Amino acid sequence: MFQILDMLINFVIHVIRMKKNLITVRNVDEQVLRNFRAHAIHKKMKMGEALTDAMKRWVKEVDQKRTDPRILLKIKPFDWGSGTHKTSKEIDKTLYGYQ
Repeated sequence: MFQILDMLINFVIHVIRMKKNLITVRNVDEQVLRNFRAHAIHKKMKMGEALTDAMKRWVKEVDQKRTDPRILLKIKPFDWGSGTHKTSKEIDKTLYGYQ
């Protein structure tokens, strides 16, 4: 009797711990989910592991695409060689019609 009660308590504790990591996601394309699951199975990963990995990669990719607006300040001037001292003025004239 105590053994069954102990097993039941362990089961309930296990279910409570599992529920903490349970999420529901709406509007997931069924074909995309099937392909994702197939790749996870092929790599012998659990769906949670594969999804966590995919989310980490996506966040990293999005963060890398953000450019620092101060990046232009890091560009150093350089000499383009002889005969190019009027290049900036020529470009301005071509682009903006400046004289």
